[in-house]
Amino acid sequence: MAEHTCQKGHTHSEAHSHDHDDHAHGHLSRIWFMIGFLLFIAALFVPSDNLKTILYLATIILAGYHVIAEGIIDTVTQSKINQRLTPNVHLLMTAATVGSVIIGNYSEGALLILIFAGAHFLEEYAEGQSRREITNLLKINPTEARLLDAAGTVTKIAADQIKKGDRLKVLPGDQVAADGIIITGASDINESSINGESIPREKSVGDEVFGSTLNGSGNFTMEVTKDSADSVFAKIIAVATAAQTNQSPTETRIKKIEPIYVKTVFVLVPLFFVLAHFLLSWDWSTSFYRSMVMMIAASPCALAASAVPVSLSALSNLAKRGVLFKGSTYLTQLAQINAIAFDKTGTLTEGKPSVTDVVYHDHADRMMIDTVITAMEKQANHPLAEAIIAHFDREDLPEETIAVTNEAGSGLIARKADKTYRLGKVSDTLAMAQPLQKAVAEMEAEGKTIVLFSINQSVEAVIGLMDQPNPKAAAMIKRMKQQGIHTVMITGDRQAAGESVGRLLDMDQTIANVMPADKAEILQGVQQTYGVTAMVGDGINDAPALVQADIGFAMGEGSDAAIEVADAVIMKNDLYRVDYAYRIAKKTDKVIWQNIYFSMLVVALLVLLNLFGKMNIGLGVIAHEGSTLLVLLNGLRLLRKLPE
Repeated sequence: MAEHTCQKGHTHSEAHSHDHDDHAHGHLSRIWFMIGFLLFIAALFVPSDNLKTILYLATIILAGYHVIAEGIIDTVTQSKINQRLTPNVHLLMTAATVGSVIIGNYSEGALLILIFAGAHFLEEYAEGQSRREITNLLKINPTEARLLDAAGTVTKIAADQIKKGDRLKVLPGDQVAADGIIITGASDINESSINGESIPREKSVGDEVFGSTLNGSGNFTMEVTKDSADSVFAKIIAVATAAQTNQSPTETRIKKIEPIYVKTVFVLVPLFFVLAHFLLSWDWSTSFYRSMVMMIAASPCALAASAVPVSLSALSNLAKRGVLFKGSTYLTQLAQINAIAFDKTGTLTEGKPSVTDVVYHDHADRMMIDTVITAMEKQANHPLAEAIIAHFDREDLPEETIAVTNEAGSGLIARKADKTYRLGKVSDTLAMAQPLQKAVAEMEAEGKTIVLFSINQSVEAVIGLMDQPNPKAAAMIKRMKQQGIHTVMITGDRQAAGESVGRLLDMDQTIANVMPADKAEILQGVQQTYGVTAMVGDGINDAPALVQADIGFAMGEGSDAAIEVADAVIMKNDLYRVDYAYRIAKKTDKVIWQNIYFSMLVVALLVLLNLFGKMNIGLGVIAHEGSTLLVLLNGLRLLRKLPE
């Protein structure tokens, strides 16, 4: 391990760093630590002073060999890489231990190394907990698939060998190995690894399936539509991996300051040793002992642990709830936003039209109208047909068979007996009663799409359709505004439609008629006016704006392009998770600064107590490591789910 808690900043961004388990903190080091601990306990009860000394020295070597090795080896390694002296805290503790041995204080030297090493095993566990959800996500990457050849033979292959166009057989309980389309069969599939939704979805021929999802009880054959490296889950994995290497500005500053701080302590301790002897009238032995205590008290372990474990806990919390960040720097930026912009369609709205209004002629036969409309739309293929059928079709409608033609410029036309039925847009050639004209005017003012149903050129019903706001959007916008964040909706829709949705959601600003190529420029204007700005989108046309934003959110059910360029991915189209991420970001920032202030206060207090002779090595290392553990535990609070 290149660094432990006291050098956490390095473990996430430098190639020379090592994982805790890849260096000295493996299983063997724990065994030696326990043997050293037992020897220390034994030394407390043996009567012979010489035997006590031997047991204490054995404790230092067995329990602290990895601390001493890391203090020396890693300092040399880092110094060569950086081409300047780069000591770490392990070297400080090694020097304090050696100093205790030199003055014959073997018991306190052994206690120092025991507490320091033991605390680091606890810190390793704490960091493991903070990474847990991110590492769990990496573990569910598909490993194998059942390749179906032209002869119908099934062969197991590694998932990374899958190519676009391959046909795969998926059996009950199998993990879907790649993104593709079902060509035969059907099943229920758990897609929680992609969208965070635990309820399985029914899938059949023509439906899209995603790599990493879990097949239920059915069998199906699928055709792969993307190479394994280009799958949705592969992009999610890339985000999760980036989260463990990208550091926030605070983490980076602490990382840069730490070796300078340690070098300063190494310079100040000898000065303290000499000056204390002359200025405080201490004898050389006392001055040396107090210098060792100062070396421990001034160690920056708690400061070094102030930021990274907090950020990892926050990122893990968010990953568990379907929000993946590419690194803690974006979490820091989210906490500082002054404005947030949203794409309308599919982000603030459902992404598909639904019928909002139906106004009939005063004397119309509603049952007949609903029956004819349903029969006509069931034979249509235009984008509004599904929404109209969903609204009008019901069990009490009689069966109606009618021939339908789609006439350009007019819409759907059907003829039966002496009647001509028409479903289409507003036209001046149609006769319309005054109440219906008023309804049309009101719907147009609200930006709704209008479909007229007429019989023999006389309008009998007016249908209004609209892409309705996402049920959670209004509450989320309200919470953002309560935090003083300016909310903006950017849409390519016409002004009336955009403003209608904006009013329903109580947006601060609605910008409509925006061409895809202009979204980034619009967002830049928002940034110039309000400062740090987030952007939430889901489509390919949102990608430039997501790049322009200080923090870009891609909805996980959106386009691959949006996911690839965004700074954070919401695995399910749930706007609540944007608000949750913002609250986690604010709390993360608060906890990091709590830790920084607390760690520096403890250092100042210990140094002051040492000056007054109220501190010894044992108490110093307990306070030092205790404050580090408190900082870590404070950071682990970010693993808990925030209240609604």
